[in-house]
Amino acid sequence: PLLKKNNLDPTLLSSYRPISKLPFIAKVLEKVAEQQLGAFLDEHQLLDPLQSGFRRLHSTETALLKVLNDLLIAADGGLCSVLVLLDLSAAFDTVDHTVLINRLGQLVGISDSALEWFASYFTNRSFSVSVADFTSNVATMLSGVPQGSVLGPLLFSIYIFPLSLILKSFQDITYHFYADDIQLYFSFKPNQLNKLSTLVDCLSQVRDWCSNNYLQLNSGKTEMLIVSPPSLHSEIRLQLSSVIPASKSSVRNLGVTLDQSLCLD
Repeated sequence: PLLKKNNLDPTLLSSYRPISKLPFIAKVLEKVAEQQLGAFLDEHQLLDPLQSGFRRLHSTETALLKVLNDLLIAADGGLCSVLVLLDLSAAFDTVDHTVLINRLGQLVGISDSALEWFASYFTNRSFSVSVADFTSNVATMLSGVPQGSVLGPLLFSIYIFPLSLILKSFQDITYHFYADDIQLYFSFKPNQLNKLSTLVDCLSQVRDWCSNNYLQLNSGKTEMLIVSPPSLHSEIRLQLSSVIPASKSSVRNLGVTLDQSLCLD
């Protein structure tokens, strides 16, 4: 295992990022399936265009440019903005296999032997953990898409696709996914602080959807950036205190640090 960040406590197991090792032949077969599934999804436009990561022409750069450009345009127009970065706890590990198979069948349109192949892909998987000279007993994987797999990210994108439908129902709220990272941002006029209730409602629905789909929002890693005149910060924080405990003067988004003035210093 490797430390997630150099400044974390090396005596805590939660500070480490596990390294997943999968059979090479499995990755080769997954790549074949991933190319066919990806081509089918692209042809029928079944993936959310605002879902980036592990997709051609949907990189960290395009995701960051989209979000930052929207925030800068809002600021140029005299609007205030709130950026919320949501983090899911071990998202790939908590994917429910039955729910995912239903999504592949009903949402994507996969059927017959192809759907049976995906069902078998999740069946009878097992894993063990090795640290130094110690190796654990073998355990059955009852949920999740395999970490480090080729198909995992694409299957996860399909799994959370219905969440985008909820976000789209809030017309004033913009979103962008990057794998399991969720970015929400909301712009409003300085005299329209009452409209922040829309963001509160949206975040409540997101939390409920995640709970109903076996995903857990990590409140400890949820971050909020307020882009507005400093005189409004305290009132905005108060309006959102029921769903987000505090805001930060800067946040790290996909490797780039954004501050309240968006100056990128």
